[in-house]
Amino acid sequence: MQRILVTGAAGFIGQKVSEFLLNDGIEVIGVDNLCETYDVRLKEWRLSQLENQPGFYFRRVDICDSDMLRETFNESTPLDGVIHLAARAGVRQSLENPAAFIQTNITGTMNLLECCRQFEVPKFVLASTSSIYGANAPLPTPETADSSHPLQPYAASKKAAEVLCHSYHHNYGLDVTVFRYFTVYGPAARPDMAMFRFTQWIAEDRPLRLNGDGTQSRGFTYVDDIARGTILGLKPLGYDVINLGGHEELRMLDLIHMMESLLQKKARIVTLPFNQADMRTNLADITRARQALGWEPLVSVQEGVRNLVEWYLRERAWTSLVRTE
Repeated sequence: MQRILVTGAAGFIGQKVSEFLLNDGIEVIGVDNLCETYDVRLKEWRLSQLENQPGFYFRRVDICDSDMLRETFNESTPLDGVIHLAARAGVRQSLENPAAFIQTNITGTMNLLECCRQFEVPKFVLASTSSIYGANAPLPTPETADSSHPLQPYAASKKAAEVLCHSYHHNYGLDVTVFRYFTVYGPAARPDMAMFRFTQWIAEDRPLRLNGDGTQSRGFTYVDDIARGTILGLKPLGYDVINLGGHEELRMLDLIHMMESLLQKKARIVTLPFNQADMRTNLADITRARQALGWEPLVSVQEGVRNLVEWYLRERAWTSLVRTE
């Protein structure tokens, strides 16, 4: 039986990747420190979806703690691969506490790469971000676009993690797939992201704070599609960088109108200045994902947003209380 170590297993993408691996009959060593960078109730809910599944083994470990990490690898050997999804995420938060992003996203990644080298793990999958393409990327954005001018410490830390992975591939032969995710959304998403915030703020009749005029857009990508693509990245590819992104570009104002229709409520929009750390638009060129993995996004934005809203309403007793700052 295959055995994969998934970091960030209680995270938004990590929980879904773990679920899909388990459904495929693959053992999962789930690693997460359950840190309180955002409301931990979301992480506890995600973990509860995995804990009783056969083949899932949870380890509460901080990837920045190299000793605990080595102990976890030693207990879990042999491993067929590592899917590294643990990270400090958030464009704006990285401006407030850049040191934490450097520690987790760079030092934590290096600790994992060292464990892969020491314990002879053949495959490493890294979650990166479309934010590394910066402000002037061509649309749709291919992997060959310039990624040397990230706008925030978050994106810079992810670019550094990519470069570290390449060095371990070059020097030690580690097979690495780097995925640059484009605006992932879905049920149980991070509460600091627009999809969760807008759903909660409209449902609970709270002011909806909109940075800018709402014409900024995103190529939203549903979490199930991201999880499928990430698992496909376990195949041997040498060293490859691949975009995973949605096929539909949506303006923020159009997203708000869609949610208003689903929730049967009107948003109370409060317009704020555009945040200069944000990108005005993103949209992935997924040619490489099609060629290397046979991957396509399957879930439409309309279906994905409906799934998110229905999940929020089912869990409303606690989702309405989740902090969105």
